[in-house]
Amino acid sequence: MAQSLPDTYKVWRLKRRPQGIIQDGDLELDEVPMPPLQDGEVRVQTLYLSLDPTDRIWMSDRKQYMPPVPLDQPMRGPIVGRVVESRQPGLQPGDNVEGTPQIELGHWADYLVGKEGDFRLVPRHNELPLVDYFGQMAIVAPTAYIGLMEIATPKAGETLVVSTAAGAVGSIVGQIGKILGCRTVGIAGSDEKCQWVTDELGLDACLNYKTDNLEARLEAACPDGIDVYFDNVGGPILDTVLGQMNNFGRIAQCGTISDYNAATPPPGPTNYPLILMRRLTVRGFIVLDHPERYQEAVSEVTKWILEGKIKFRQHIVDGIENAVEAVKMLYRGENQGKLLVRVAPE
Repeated sequence: MAQSLPDTYKVWRLKRRPQGIIQDGDLELDEVPMPPLQDGEVRVQTLYLSLDPTDRIWMSDRKQYMPPVPLDQPMRGPIVGRVVESRQPGLQPGDNVEGTPQIELGHWADYLVGKEGDFRLVPRHNELPLVDYFGQMAIVAPTAYIGLMEIATPKAGETLVVSTAAGAVGSIVGQIGKILGCRTVGIAGSDEKCQWVTDELGLDACLNYKTDNLEARLEAACPDGIDVYFDNVGGPILDTVLGQMNNFGRIAQCGTISDYNAATPPPGPTNYPLILMRRLTVRGFIVLDHPERYQEAVSEVTKWILEGKIKFRQHIVDGIENAVEAVKMLYRGENQGKLLVRVAPE
């Protein structure tokens, strides 16, 4: 029996570009008529929306890896959903699908309409619950795995440092580092997060950058220096780590969340000359640039999860209407693990 559809759907639109932190009025929840489905189209009910630090970049008009979200248009965001109506071969009502780069991964909306190529099927033989598969495999695990394997290339016996070690990507990075045989040190924003990183995830040490003398404690935690740094934050933490990198060290630049809400560009790292003196490799990467390794990443990390070698936390907020308040948590460090909005029940 076909699912009955509401007469309207809800969508968050970007109304103005945030200046500093996201404010009320920067995004607006709009309720609009449900459009009829055309030949070749598919209608998807959103089940989960992924909220990520890069959301703040997409809202700005700064130079970035994807076009900024246009004003008055739906806010971009990865989704997983259920097909509720289809006039497109290959997709049937009841199929679980993910957004793809063609549709810019999805929108902050409770229903979406797409053309051929806008959605891909979630693997039917996936061994993880849908929420875990989406929360970890849509962006998080491939980012962690590919960033390490393709960019940072850690070797057994080396020292790996990862920032936001209790966050979605950072927590996976740290655990993969341990699987690969590295001494692995995390950096996080609270004592509670650091305790989880060491006691539950098994990292060798974790430093609270808000209360610790980070430079001194990092030196104590990494007595042989740092070979690999997985950088999720940029800013002063990057500067501190640069000062302790070994010759020919590698830095995988995944994010710079410390400056996403900055009203003016922050100064560059004072230890920048050490990139030359220590002959460091520093490379930024975006997971969408490496589709050829996506399935490898999903397969390997899924195997490690099922074997109990990788643990994770997911922070789920209910209701599309709460997406804006939820995304603010990312920049206050309040989320515990991967942040998702549950838009509709599975």
